[in-house]
Amino acid sequence: MKRSSQVVPAVPGHMSDPLERGTRLLYRPEFEHDACGTGFVADKNGRRSYAVLKHAITAVTNLTHRGAVDADAKTGDGAGLMAQIPYGVLEPELRRLGAGLDSREDLAVGMVFLPRDDERARDACRDIVDAAIQRQNLTILGWREVPVDGSVLGDKAALSEPAIEQVLIGRPRGMEDDEYERRLYLARRRAEYFAGLRGFDDLYVASISHRTVVYKGMFVGKQLGRYYRDLQDESYETSIAVFHQRYSTNTFPSWELAQPFRFIAHNGEINTLRGNVNWMDSREGTIDSEAWNGRLAGMGPLVDATGSDSSQLDNALDFYVQSGRSLPHALMMMIPQAYERVPLLDDGVRAFYRYHDCLSEPWDGPSALAFSDGRVVGAVLDRNGLRPARYKITDDGLVVMGSEVGILELDDRYVIEKGRLGPGEMLLVDTGSGEIRRDLDIKREVASAAPYREWVESGLVPFEHVDDVGEEPRSGDELRRRMLAYGYAKETIETVLQPMVEAGKEPIGSMGDDTPITVLSDRCRPVYSYFKQLFAQVTNPPIDHLREELVMSLTTYLGRRRNILEPSPDHVRLVALKTPFLTPRELDRLRDDPPGDLVPMTFSARFRGAEGEAGLESALRALARNVDEAVRTGATAIILSHNDVDAEWAPIPMLLAVGAVHHHLIRQGRRMETSIIAETDDANEVHHCATLIGYGAEVVVPRLAFEVAVDCARTGVVADMTDDQAIHQCRHALEGGILKIMSKMGISTVSSYRGAKIFEALGLHPDVVAECFTGTTSRIGGVTYKRIANDTLALHARGFGSGELQELAEDGTYRFRRGLEYHAYNPQVF
Repeated sequence: MKRSSQVVPAVPGHMSDPLERGTRLLYRPEFEHDACGTGFVADKNGRRSYAVLKHAITAVTNLTHRGAVDADAKTGDGAGLMAQIPYGVLEPELRRLGAGLDSREDLAVGMVFLPRDDERARDACRDIVDAAIQRQNLTILGWREVPVDGSVLGDKAALSEPAIEQVLIGRPRGMEDDEYERRLYLARRRAEYFAGLRGFDDLYVASISHRTVVYKGMFVGKQLGRYYRDLQDESYETSIAVFHQRYSTNTFPSWELAQPFRFIAHNGEINTLRGNVNWMDSREGTIDSEAWNGRLAGMGPLVDATGSDSSQLDNALDFYVQSGRSLPHALMMMIPQAYERVPLLDDGVRAFYRYHDCLSEPWDGPSALAFSDGRVVGAVLDRNGLRPARYKITDDGLVVMGSEVGILELDDRYVIEKGRLGPGEMLLVDTGSGEIRRDLDIKREVASAAPYREWVESGLVPFEHVDDVGEEPRSGDELRRRMLAYGYAKETIETVLQPMVEAGKEPIGSMGDDTPITVLSDRCRPVYSYFKQLFAQVTNPPIDHLREELVMSLTTYLGRRRNILEPSPDHVRLVALKTPFLTPRELDRLRDDPPGDLVPMTFSARFRGAEGEAGLESALRALARNVDEAVRTGATAIILSHNDVDAEWAPIPMLLAVGAVHHHLIRQGRRMETSIIAETDDANEVHHCATLIGYGAEVVVPRLAFEVAVDCARTGVVADMTDDQAIHQCRHALEGGILKIMSKMGISTVSSYRGAKIFEALGLHPDVVAECFTGTTSRIGGVTYKRIANDTLALHARGFGSGELQELAEDGTYRFRRGLEYHAYNPQVF
């Protein structure tokens, strides 16, 4: 895929991040999102005609208002359509080239964007594409310049207009359809990857297939049919046409980011994108199958992290389909419906979703997808159903689906059905069999392809949760010593933990945070405070996790994740938790008597205090290396613990430990082989726990916070409450808080939120971000490991230093106290 000229091509296992390469940019490619209009037109009986194409052009023209247009009134954010191969248009060209084919279906077409103004670069790009195709033992029949009318373009679109050509490809005799598509896929990936390495960023393959071709560009829908002259040729016959009008929010429009992509046209946002891409990167070390037989090596990352969220979704879908999954199967896996609390859902379908929960995380966010592989065409909504998808079916077999009613004028006398998709629902038109298939029928067929229910029932190990602190918790001076060492203050108890225990909810405040950002504060504040939560904006709605309880899920799995391409009963040999928060007793049970196949191993997150500020950085890297070795030798659950912190050993801030281990394992290709459990004493707020999960922790055990909750009950700070009730209330508050944070980003499942890094770092040095929080936006730079180590050692000395043990004091974080933390709104100001 073409990459922005400002961005270095992505390296396998890494997200492309300008800050990691010493470049500071206001433009960041990971901000590419969109909210648009989309749909399809199809003849269910597979009858090819120009009328279907004409209908699609009319429909996308009528969706022009869903796109954006530049001040020149011509340059748009992008519009396009995907249709079947135009044999009637291309056969005269094949005759001119003297290319003979056994059948029409042997012809494949690559739609290629090339450098316009540099003939030598254009020739070099063609050579790269030719070499990639020939490497797959496919026949190059010739190149065709796609006829276009540039006069319809706006000024900005014309400045970036590529040279658009089609490479015509022939199939070797005897090669099956799916293998043909697979080799075309490999050729495209190799061509784009090597073009990027050689600096030819203007090479982009919009589509390459023997079934479909994509026509798109940086204009609005009404210009599409005028720009591409092929679309005006009545010999262009198709039974399928998927269309899209783009409205890019907070992004730069481009020819490459116009839609459709190779399989989908997407209206919505993928809010969990960073995590999805990281997890795809993590799987690359374990991915292979008979379909690929080692051929994926040297092709670059599976997902191009410099593209838009829609293009990255298409990258992943493309890979799964080429690996052998059907389009409905891959989409059900990537964008699952909310199955956990739906009482009337078919048991087989429920088992399918539960099984695939153990394989991959949802690509979560508001989405309406139109999709096609050239044989079937359909649409699907995300689990929340926050994007419209309406359809009509006529008595002669025409099916029209779109983002709204009225995109095509159909006489209601001939309309035999009209409707709309609900949350998580799918509609499919099979032009081969002439069937229109409904949601439940599609899902039952996909779910019956393997004994998923049997595999889930025999393999998945449910974990029994208890609200119990376990062994006698720390109390008295020992408890106070640790509270001081981890930065607890009187306010931590009175303003945060006590209300959580009393009400079972996260405390709320008003007027915002008027203290200095952490990097400017003269107080020792936790690493968590350097991170600010992001939230849904523009066309991307947050959701109400209370009213939308049906779609919310905190289900968490522990254990080794296996090769996602080869389904088997072993894939669900995991431990299933109802929540990402465990009590100390539950963790002790998990550690001492591991359920199922779980192999836990504990690592102390600490560094020697005598080593001073240099000790933290070296200990952090040693921890990551030691964990990597343990995972390599079979550990399937890594417990990072603060339990062994004492007068000699200071704690590594748990967020640094989790982030460093998580990203190190990703870089080593072993992240999917284990789970990360954070047994932490420094997390005492919902935000702290959210960052730990957001940077990769499967489970958080805030042991010290739970012990303080029990102490509140025992000392009468909270009246009439047992130890178990205090633990239950505290955990319930953390669960409600994480659901609230997820929902304000429009995310429904904690498995999608995990590793999604939906934060902005404010005041951390790029080296710290690159190593522990890879891909996180950090616009201003900031503190290094040395400052973090100094703050950690200063707090550690309060609890474990020589001299008389101090009492907990005020620190002025939540309310103004003279001489403590500065507040913008203070008595002197008033």
